[in-house]
Amino acid sequence: MPATNGEDGPALAPGAAEVLQAATRVLAGVALRSLDALDSAVTLPQFRLLAVIADLGPAPTGQAARTLGLDPSTVTRLADRMVAAGHVTRGTAPQHRGVVTLELTASGRHLVAVADRWRRKELARILARLTPADQEAVTAALGLLVAAAGDDYGITTVRPVLQRRDN
Repeated sequence: MPATNGEDGPALAPGAAEVLQAATRVLAGVALRSLDALDSAVTLPQFRLLAVIADLGPAPTGQAARTLGLDPSTVTRLADRMVAAGHVTRGTAPQHRGVVTLELTASGRHLVAVADRWRRKELARILARLTPADQEAVTAALGLLVAAAGDDYGITTVRPVLQRRDN
């Protein structure tokens, strides 16, 4: 079947947009539900900041803002709340004392780890409904999607390590 020609971008295979949007809803649902495991300790925007700092390590607020696609003043306000809650500490960049950095505390690292464990468990539960061959196919297909999106897409810079099988 030929690809459909979308008005807003490149052509997609028939049904591709619908399947990708449904998958997005499933994955977003898993991400949002993982916050329930945190007993309302943080909001979604606050968790996104924690996740970015967990990924980047101690990072300047400007870098965190760019990674999140937010205005630096918004990140500063989020950071204020996370510092007050004890999940983040502020510091300065060693090479430039005027640059404010953000770093997770043990509490912040714990929140990110709890949500991550919950997500992994939930994704494993969902994938367990598939045959091993289908699990491998889903993993390979999503790996291709992540690779096609590129390193600068999404809120974090860590990319999964995917094994390639040459058959």
